[in-house]
Amino acid sequence: MAILILIATILLPPLGVAAKHGLGGTTLLNLVLTLLGFIPGLIHGLYVNYAR
Repeated sequence: MAILILIATILLPPLGVAAKHGLGGTTLLNLVLTLLGFIPGLIHGLYVNYAR
């Protein structure tokens, strides 16, 4: 399951964050960051899913 979340986070960061944390503030923040630029959303997604 962790590999699928990693792949989802790399391809579409909000999807990976939502899969692990549910629909909430973290996913909304990641969606906004992804819309502003893919790289900030990707960095945030990887940080939230794997660095915490």
